[in-house]
Amino acid sequence: MIRVLFITFLSTMIISSANAQRQVKDNPVAFEVWLADLKAEALQDGISQEILDTTFKDLTPNAKVVDLDRRQPEFTQTAKQYLEKRVSPLRIKNGRKKMAEFGAVLNPSARTIAVQKRFIAAIWGMETNYGTYTGNFNVVRSLMTLAYDMRRSSFFRRELMKALLILEQGHIAPDKMIGSWAGAMGQGQFMPTSFFAYAYDMDGDGKKDIWTNEADVFGSIGNYLSVHGWRPDQTWGREVKLPDDMTARQALVDLTPEPNPPRSCKRALRDHSKKYSLDQWQEMGVRNLDNTDLPKVVDTNIEATLLMPMGIDGPAYLTYQNFRSILTYNCSNLYALGVSLLSDELK
Repeated sequence: MIRVLFITFLSTMIISSANAQRQVKDNPVAFEVWLADLKAEALQDGISQEILDTTFKDLTPNAKVVDLDRRQPEFTQTAKQYLEKRVSPLRIKNGRKKMAEFGAVLNPSARTIAVQKRFIAAIWGMETNYGTYTGNFNVVRSLMTLAYDMRRSSFFRRELMKALLILEQGHIAPDKMIGSWAGAMGQGQFMPTSFFAYAYDMDGDGKKDIWTNEADVFGSIGNYLSVHGWRPDQTWGREVKLPDDMTARQALVDLTPEPNPPRSCKRALRDHSKKYSLDQWQEMGVRNLDNTDLPKVVDTNIEATLLMPMGIDGPAYLTYQNFRSILTYNCSNLYALGVSLLSDELK
C-alpha cells in the first residue's frame, strides 16, 4: 500500500511539473538546461554553491504560479465596495489593537524614520492584515517559475538573483523565504529589489528581517515612504465638500489633468486634477466636510490635486504629496486612498 501511495505521489509531482512546463509555452529551452545556465550565472555573481544546492533542491516550476500570472480577472468591485472592505470596522479595530501591542517597537521606529506611525500601521494592515498573512508560496520557486516563463522573464530573473543574494547574506533561511505567488515578501510585501533599496535594519542586528522582526518591518515600510518624498509635517490630504451648484462642481471635475504627470505612477495620476494651492481651492469654492474653510498654511503653501474616484456625485478628496508617496508603494488610487482613510481611523 505504501509503495502504491508513493508511486501515486511521484506520478502526481511529475505531472504537475510537466503541466507547469507546458504552460510556459514561449520558452524554447528545456527547464533543466535553463536552470543550469541560471545557476552558472548566480555562481559568477557570488552566490555560493551551498546556497544554490539548498535552495533549488527538488524545485520545479509551479503550475499554480503560471496560472495566476496568466489570469487577467476583471475588477468587479466598485470603489465604494473596495474601500468598505479594506477600511472595515474589524480592520480598524485590529489596527488599533496591534498599534498598542507593538507600540514599544512602532513608536521609536516611526520617530527614527520620520514617518507618522499611523501610516506605517495602515500599510502594514493593507498589505498583510498586520502581519497575519504574508503568503504561502516559496519565493524562490515562484520567481524561478516566472523567470523561466518568457512573458516577463527579464524582470523576474533580476528579482530571482536578488532573492538568492538575500539568502547568501543570511537575512532569512531558504525554507523561511515565503511570500506571495509573484515573489513579494514579508509583512510589508517587498519584492527582492525593493528589499535591497528600502529594507531597514532598525534593531541593528546586521539583518533586515522583514518577515518576523517587527522593528525591521516598521522601519522598512517607513523608509520606503521616506525615500519617496514623505513629508512628516503633512498628512495625506482630506475629504472635502465641493460647491452645491452642479455647474461649479462640473467645472472642478473638468479641470485639466497635468499634461505631463511624473513618470512614477503616471497611470493613477491621470485621474487627478492639476495642482493648486489650498488658497486657490478655497477660492474655487472647496471647503472642509463641515463647510469650514480649508486650512491656512503659513510656513509652506501646500499644493493639492482633486480626486473623485466615484464620480461627480461621490466623495471628493484633495490629495497632497504624501498621497503620491503612498502611490509609489502600490500604483492604485484606491489602494492609496484605502491606506489614507485607514490611517485616519488609526490616528
